[in-house]
Amino acid sequence: MSEPLQSLPLPLGARAPAKVNLCLRLGPVLPDGRHRIVTLLESLSLADELTLTALPPPGGFVARGRSNGDEVVCEGVAGENLAAAALRCFRRASGWDGPPVHLRIDKRVPVAGGMGGGSGDAAAALRLVVAASGLGAQQGSWLLELAAELGSDVPSQLAPGLVLGLGAGERVQPLPALPAHAVLVLPAGVGLSTAAVYAEADRLGLGRTSAELEAVERELAAAVGEGGAAGTDGAGQLPLDLFGNDLEPAARSLHPPIGDALQAARDQGAALALVSGSGPTVAGVFPGEHGAARARAAAAALAARYPGATAAVPVGADFGAVRAVELEDT
Repeated sequence: MSEPLQSLPLPLGARAPAKVNLCLRLGPVLPDGRHRIVTLLESLSLADELTLTALPPPGGFVARGRSNGDEVVCEGVAGENLAAAALRCFRRASGWDGPPVHLRIDKRVPVAGGMGGGSGDAAAALRLVVAASGLGAQQGSWLLELAAELGSDVPSQLAPGLVLGLGAGERVQPLPALPAHAVLVLPAGVGLSTAAVYAEADRLGLGRTSAELEAVERELAAAVGEGGAAGTDGAGQLPLDLFGNDLEPAARSLHPPIGDALQAARDQGAALALVSGSGPTVAGVFPGEHGAARARAAAAALAARYPGATAAVPVGADFGAVRAVELEDT
């Protein structure tokens, strides 16, 4: 039987960073119906905040979002959050029989915006329940496999940072940090269905061959994994010529205002503007040590047109680490 949850340092908190796909190349359809891709995902300081607490003994009621005794509350998001599925799957896979928990998610990442908000929440929920269960020393490949069951983007978010995603995105390879830069985030105010964007990409014939994807993988490994890592001072040049998103035409087809947001980011000085993931959120890349200040200025200039516009910087695993929190701070 697992160590009683009440004896562990609760409540626990963790951030769930947004991700931006600096590169997303679309390949053929796999036998399971998903698409083969090569993608470079980067975690950002724009993040949801998650808090895990112990629930009191059941009082004969079923709370909103409660599943298998656990309760997940995420204001403003309809339906079951993927984090609830993460808790349920963790209990099944690990055999942990600890008492039920309450997980609160304070959303900051755009919903259905192509920035991995749901996947990031699921990954952070796994980090939290691993810590709460005391099973951290036992985690290994099975946790990555569990994350992949939840969704293709979840494994890449288990340990925030820069990751090369292969297969359908679930095969992940951590990479060293890129040279200094910041990202302007322009939410669209609406969501796009990932499935609809991929279907539109198929209709438009946007997919590449397997050979082309393998060439992209080699180029990214050479530019980022070997020769393109930042030094201790963050110096170096971003491989902007390798960045881009093959899903962008499909997202723009379904939501034409994306084009205006891309141009707005460029007009504010972004060295590169692209759609993140399946969209419709637009990201503008500002390289260099002054990139963060320039991205903040751009966000301020565009805030009236794009409510929620913000600047973010890359973050690593420490940013998403589980920590003890005070209830009054949550």
